[in-house]
Amino acid sequence: MATRNYDVVRDDIKSILSQPGYDDGTIGPILVRLAWHASGTYDKTTKTGGSDGATMRFSIEGNDPANAGLAIARDYLEPIKQKYDWISYGDLWTLAGVVAIEALGGPVVPWKPGRRDKLEESSPPNGRLPDAEKGADHIREVFYRMGFNDREIVALIGAHCLGRCHGDRSGYVGAWTLTPTRFNNQFWQEKKLDNGLLQYADNKDRIMMLPADMAFLNDPQFKEIVQIYAKDKQQFFKDFAEAFGKLLELGVNREEEEAKL
Repeated sequence: MATRNYDVVRDDIKSILSQPGYDDGTIGPILVRLAWHASGTYDKTTKTGGSDGATMRFSIEGNDPANAGLAIARDYLEPIKQKYDWISYGDLWTLAGVVAIEALGGPVVPWKPGRRDKLEESSPPNGRLPDAEKGADHIREVFYRMGFNDREIVALIGAHCLGRCHGDRSGYVGAWTLTPTRFNNQFWQEKKLDNGLLQYADNKDRIMMLPADMAFLNDPQFKEIVQIYAKDKQQFFKDFAEAFGKLLELGVNREEEEAKL
């Protein structure tokens, strides 16, 4: 059996992050989104979905509108998968997200291997990921289904400080912050897009917020936590690392995998 050296995989992931021809010069944000979406399908009641299985490889999950554009991230990682054929897709995708977060100035997220690649019949149904057009009730329904509380929800949504929306994928356009390759926070005002979707932007139309993001400013319980993170970056980083690490563990059962080692 090949030696499973995850440090060399980390190094190879770091080596591909800089992509001058893609978005803001890095694929880090889309790797975070891949890890997030591959994990965020978990249902604690049925114990289905989650990062174990990497079922986004198949059309059911891969073609979920919520996952539009993530084939780009998977394609960037494919040469690394071929180089280290012993690593599962589930481990590679989640590790890539962890590496990207740290490389972009975020916290060190706890990560351990052991995810298995499953067959297509294990694919979760579409509709389990958050809908950008909906508010606080929908957000809680989605995250409570996975087993998160309000504080963890707000921490996880902090990942929106990275990257940008693309009109050809989600219908929304723009970056959440002025520094979409670094962790930070800004404030936005309302605007309407030409395609009829409601979106929010600052008064110079440089940065934006989705309707679902605005729920964290409009909901009293969420807003209280937002204000804590706005004042205390270190607390936000600590809580984000714990919540994101928990997200990546959803659905993972290592008993069978560990028996092989």
